Amino acid sequence: MTQDLFRQDAYLRECSAHISAVTDAGIVLDQTVFYPLGGGQAGDSGVLVLADGTEIAITDTRKGKDAEGNPTSDIVHIPAPGQEDRVAQLAQQGPGTAVTARIDWERRHRMMRLHTTSHLLCHVVPQLVNGCSITPDYARLDFAMTDPLDKEQLTAAIATLVAAAHPLTVASISDEELDANPALVKSMSVQPPRGTGRIRTIRIGGEDNAPPIDLQPCGGTHVANTSEIGAIVVTKIEKKSATTRRVVLGFAQ
Repeated sequence: MTQDLFRQDAYLRECSAHISAVTDAGIVLDQTVFYPLGGGQAGDSGVLVLADGTEIAITDTRKGKDAEGNPTSDIVHIPAPGQEDRVAQLAQQGPGTAVTARIDWERRHRMMRLHTTSHLLCHVVPQLVNGCSITPDYARLDFAMTDPLDKEQLTAAIATLVAAAHPLTVASISDEELDANPALVKSMSVQPPRGTGRIRTIRIGGEDNAPPIDLQPCGGTHVANTSEIGAIVVTKIEKKSATTRRVVLGFAQ
């Protein structure tokens, strides 16, 4: 089991950790700041630093799977190609070996900014989402709708919400609360993880008893305030099908 430190603090750039296992899939730690691919958000990259200063570059992070392909509570750090000797050396040292896990912060922060923007877009376009992708360079959301959308109007609406400096709050609700409020789930393609009895939520705004700008289950990483997002533009709107409109977000040049 890997303790996911990024759930509590998305701004942690590194942490001390110990090796739990080195497998064909990658390196498992007892705790990590690396976010694994999931919920549409790409996995983190970065480095694992050994006690002697040796670095192992991590190109991707994934959720662990058992022999039958079912998800586990492990988080797997995938080494970049060409480091077989270093990974083998780490495997020989065995479980308990101390390392420092350090993410590529600039890359992660770009995804945090885009992920929060995608939640703002869910407010601007109040339709169900049937597909999404959050990368360091762009975000895309596929909305289940038939009406046309305007790039300039969406860009302006997002800019207004960003400038309003709405705070984000990480909280949780029970499975029963979610069942009683199914409209909180905006995605048709990704369902909130269950099993622990609590489901993590992200709320934008809602201070001083005002209605939130957006509130939905989400396990991803986000900025603390919309003002941190900066300048974002809608770069493309596509008609993916008769009932789907794709909106692509990017950083303003």
